[in-house]
Amino acid sequence: MHSAPPAPTTPRHLSTPERPHDEAALEDLLATPSPGLVADLGGLDGDLLILGAGGKMGPSLCRLARRALDAAGRGDLAVRAVSRWSDPRAAAALTADGIDTVPFDLMDGDPAGLPDAGNVVFMVGAKFGSAADPTTAWAVNAALPDRIARRYPHARIAAFSTGNVYPLVSVLGSGSTEDDPTGPVGEYAMSCLGRERVFGHHARRSGTPVALIRLNYAVDLRYGVLADIATAVRSGAPVSLATGHVNLVWQGYANEVALRSLTRAAADPFVVNVTGPETASVRRLAHRFAAEFGTTAHFTGEETGTGLLSDATLCHAEFGYPTVPLATLVAWQAGWIRDGLPLSGKPTKFDVRDGRF
Repeated sequence: MHSAPPAPTTPRHLSTPERPHDEAALEDLLATPSPGLVADLGGLDGDLLILGAGGKMGPSLCRLARRALDAAGRGDLAVRAVSRWSDPRAAAALTADGIDTVPFDLMDGDPAGLPDAGNVVFMVGAKFGSAADPTTAWAVNAALPDRIARRYPHARIAAFSTGNVYPLVSVLGSGSTEDDPTGPVGEYAMSCLGRERVFGHHARRSGTPVALIRLNYAVDLRYGVLADIATAVRSGAPVSLATGHVNLVWQGYANEVALRSLTRAAADPFVVNVTGPETASVRRLAHRFAAEFGTTAHFTGEETGTGLLSDATLCHAEFGYPTVPLATLVAWQAGWIRDGLPLSGKPTKFDVRDGRF
């Protein structure tokens, strides 16, 4: 494990971009690389393979990687996006952006059929429905990583994990650090820790360079904790305070960190918490949305004093602060909802405390 260095004294924000006013602008913004990402990806050896690229974060990560490589003059490296691609339009859109789409069923297919790669981003996961079907959660989250690690023993692997591997902690502290003991609650969280342990096993056994990305919670405007809270406030529905405090981060930043972590991957796995610097109060967020919408926030329950909170000091020291701060995300989310722009319809269930998703 890696100890967190001191946080930088001055936030290294790039200039905050304008609010995206439609999905095309949002996708463009999510796929705009920072100079740091361009520099890091410019030094990669071997093609980049994205496993689970058809999920919520995958398409924007693929585009971000392709643009960063192109900006670095590395058109010689391919970005290959692996998914079942049940929606051919999604695959076609990525192909148009210079990304090779690979139709493949990762659960049923033989990994030997996957293309060779020097760099792998593992984005596959099963969360919702895991309480009713825990065996699938374990098969996807813990068994599949074993097959992938065996297929790519010498590739750099950056695997998405989750802050759910930590226990609930006091909201008065700074959150769990990478060196704190894990304490997953529920089958989903336990299977995600299983994913980490499996990749860690292969790192130790085969020297596979691994990075583990403990993320919570990404904000895309079409989904996320802010979308959940803003939608409830706008409709007059009560906001649950069962989990009264959360961590949030701009999805573009989370994808950048995952890609840049490939260059930090090591046989002693690089473990990093990826989230924003604030512990955000759900109550205060709801009131801010109410002010944006000219309405009143309503609540159910009371804050308990604990939450799923992570300390991202190491991440911010290594990669800089998120380029879109929380206050801007709140304003963007309110504008997105007010304009009636598309939402995924997939709630985060951030208020669940017993691990049953």
